[in-house]
Amino acid sequence: MLSVSVFHCLQFSDSFKLGCSACSSPRTTTVVDALVFDPPSLRENSNTSPAPCCTGNSAIIHVELSVKLRLLVALYAGCQIGLCTVGKKGLKQTSNIRVERWLNTIDAMCTSVASDQQILAVGSSRGVVELYDLAENARHIRTISLYDWGYSVEDTGPVTCISWTPDNCAFAVGWKFRGLTVWSVSGCRLMCTIRQTGSNSASSPMVKPGAFKFEPLMGGTSHIQWDDYGYKLFAVEESLSERILAFSFAKCCLNRGLSGKTYTRQILYGEDRILLVQPDDTDELKILHLNVPVSYISQNWPVLHVVASNDGMYLAVAGSHGLVLYDLHNKRWRVFGDVTQEQKIQCKGLLWLSKIVIVCNYIDSSNMYELLFFPRYHLDYSSLLYRKPLLGRPIVMDVFQDYILVTYSPFDVHIFHVAISGELSPTSSPVLQFSTVRELSIMSPKSPPVSMRFIPEPTGEAMLKHDTNGSSDLSQQPSRCLVLRMNGELSVLDMDDGHEQALTNSVELFWVTCSQYEEKGNLIKEVSWLDYGHKGMQVWYPSHGANPFKQEDFLQLDPELEFDREVYPLGLLPNVGVVVGISQRMSFSTAEFPCFEPSPQAQTILHCLLRHLLQRDKHEEALRLANLSAEKPHFSRCLEWLLFTVFDAEISSQSSKNQLSQKNVPAKKSLLEKTCDLLRNFPEYMDVLVSVARKTDGRHWADLFSAAGRSTEMFEECFQRRWYRTAACYILVIAKLEGPAVSQYCALRLLQATLDESLYELAGELVRFLLRSGRDFENATTDSEKLSPRFLGYFLFRSPYKRQSSDLKSNSMKELSPHIASVMNILESHASYLMSGKELSKLVAFVKGTQFDLVEYLQRERLGSARLENFASALELIGQKLQMDTLQSRLDAEFLLAHMCSVKFKEWIVVLATLLRRAEVMPVDIHMINNCVCKCKNIVL
Repeated sequence: MLSVSVFHCLQFSDSFKLGCSACSSPRTTTVVDALVFDPPSLRENSNTSPAPCCTGNSAIIHVELSVKLRLLVALYAGCQIGLCTVGKKGLKQTSNIRVERWLNTIDAMCTSVASDQQILAVGSSRGVVELYDLAENARHIRTISLYDWGYSVEDTGPVTCISWTPDNCAFAVGWKFRGLTVWSVSGCRLMCTIRQTGSNSASSPMVKPGAFKFEPLMGGTSHIQWDDYGYKLFAVEESLSERILAFSFAKCCLNRGLSGKTYTRQILYGEDRILLVQPDDTDELKILHLNVPVSYISQNWPVLHVVASNDGMYLAVAGSHGLVLYDLHNKRWRVFGDVTQEQKIQCKGLLWLSKIVIVCNYIDSSNMYELLFFPRYHLDYSSLLYRKPLLGRPIVMDVFQDYILVTYSPFDVHIFHVAISGELSPTSSPVLQFSTVRELSIMSPKSPPVSMRFIPEPTGEAMLKHDTNGSSDLSQQPSRCLVLRMNGELSVLDMDDGHEQALTNSVELFWVTCSQYEEKGNLIKEVSWLDYGHKGMQVWYPSHGANPFKQEDFLQLDPELEFDREVYPLGLLPNVGVVVGISQRMSFSTAEFPCFEPSPQAQTILHCLLRHLLQRDKHEEALRLANLSAEKPHFSRCLEWLLFTVFDAEISSQSSKNQLSQKNVPAKKSLLEKTCDLLRNFPEYMDVLVSVARKTDGRHWADLFSAAGRSTEMFEECFQRRWYRTAACYILVIAKLEGPAVSQYCALRLLQATLDESLYELAGELVRFLLRSGRDFENATTDSEKLSPRFLGYFLFRSPYKRQSSDLKSNSMKELSPHIASVMNILESHASYLMSGKELSKLVAFVKGTQFDLVEYLQRERLGSARLENFASALELIGQKLQMDTLQSRLDAEFLLAHMCSVKFKEWIVVLATLLRRAEVMPVDIHMINNCVCKCKNIVL
């Protein structure tokens, strides 16, 4: 009977055809309603492509209706798209359907409409997605693709399907050949089933015979669909259509709508849990999973709203009915004791007002909305502090200190003030007084607001002091607020006169940070707000101009704070001074498919804040801020970014200016000099300075070191502090700025020091530099410019031991130039020092690190430092030095044995072969063997 009643409701209503005026004629009588498309734009523009009906490609392959926009989208087989207006009665009256315009795409394969955002997404045969703004005559917004990740249409194929999330904040894209990806509106890649290494990578998991491939949707995607709440995405594989894959998602707490934004906690939430991002003891970000109590979520699935209190110690969580609170300190959940009270609440939004949780409740029976004020210590109507009926359905809410903002459609703003008398505790009876302080109606043709946040007044010294119950002794009503509209426009609204100042566009998120943090160790006091969108992350600072909210008076951060397009920002951690984001991580196991895990990421903004302070000559504040951050992770990286960006801007400004005389210009410190003055207070300065120099063109080093200090002074300080690796980095700078003679002298000093400290890899780099620069110096300079023997005498004749083969050595040195001879003298002196002390492991590392010619040295020093006079004592000493029980020592012995065999050094061969138990390499001289055996009779050959 049920099936009969269902089919009884189905009946044929009408049919219609989309056509143009050129092909509309009386002969088309078979169509009930023929739509005529002949706008003036086509009549005036002869280059416009003809309508699909005129080209023969009139077959419609896809249609989509947006009731909210009164829009019908028709996709034709010829890859053209018709945008049709629909009357108030929808498709009942086909005569009211009008074709407004054609999108002349040449490769459209599928479409999807985001009604709330008024965006049309068009998938193409090129494997990309084009976004169009329907509110602005289908203006092209941007192109979304995997090209930047190394995948082309040959890898993925054309786009087969697109599906927007229910809140229109993200959309999923499926391809015909391979893969599925979820993007945000601004182009951030939130999730991707395609492995970054590529399909042919050796690191890709092996496919077991008879098993499905480890990568989901490896055979392409034919259909995708979100559930009603956006927690699950269902997909059908092109080559395996008999099953449906389900992907679970967590949502970000976006600062829009009726729920507040928390600045002390970064939160994601799934359908039955909370994902809390927080730093551990080492300031590394981790994700803590909090499962909502089963007794609550089983009756009120799913989780719809999550907000943390201002102090970050409580979470308010609401499902389809009621709400629960979580105490992060005591790790306890608080629920309604009376389930009937819980079921009376349909939460549409949550706010925290100090220790009070505010619930925007929808009353189904009367179709009304109200605000309920519950103390966090008791969820019960008996403890309800206040009930405020609302005039209608609110679209935006916010709270700051004692003020609550409620905005109704289309743009009616109401500001309320809350005063509490008495202590907020179970043992007292507090009284809440609620009053209206401002009502404002904004008449604007712009898109409606989706988020509004109070901007605290820049009071400076007049900080608000709060008492124990959360009310303020000195209350100052905010007169401005930030407004984010549906189309991504960010503006400042002056609530005194109703004037709205546009700031920027293409914004997806924003965070008001000024006066939000007053605790010790706050690193972002100098920031007014941040926003994120297609342009990346932008930082806005307080302005001291006549118009404090004029865009030209703000300093916006440029590309250095642009987030990775795989990291979606969540908010700020003020005590760490970073922007926290989330990205996808894939982990593989023995399961059929990989596990997609959210991975927290952090990007510091410290360098931006320091630069802002230095630009405003706030050196002491910058130093204080840097000291607060000195123990934070990536502090050295922040200083390097600061110096690099400042220096890069200095170079750009110099190249753009005309070379004018500076005689009459008063001396004033440049930003580069201020930055160097700040960095000198930290031990990282030497590393940071030379690292920035190596990343920039050597032609500009003179400008850098004129502000930072002479390169030789930097080298000398590093040398005295035994920071040899950093000192070595200055050698090239010295060669460029001070000349090759000075760089040779510094490199020779450093070479000797590194050999004394057994830093042989660094010594090898210095040797290669000295030999190369020495040859270049000999070829490029005249005799008068060369280093004199007196200058190099310290290295030519310094020796820590008494030489026995000085004649051979001096003869070889006569053939070398002073530069190369000084290097060889240092190396051979060190080799003799190691050989005399039988430091054989160090000798091997020295030879390998510096490429020292050990064979030639052994031939000369056979009767010198390499001579073995007492075989028994030498065997015992060398055995102790090498410690043959370790693998590395045996490898070192094999290395030396090979060199000794090449020069036929029989004494060393016998000792090393004995230690290695290598009888086959013993010398044939039987007298030598007998002599050694007698002296080493306790050793088994």
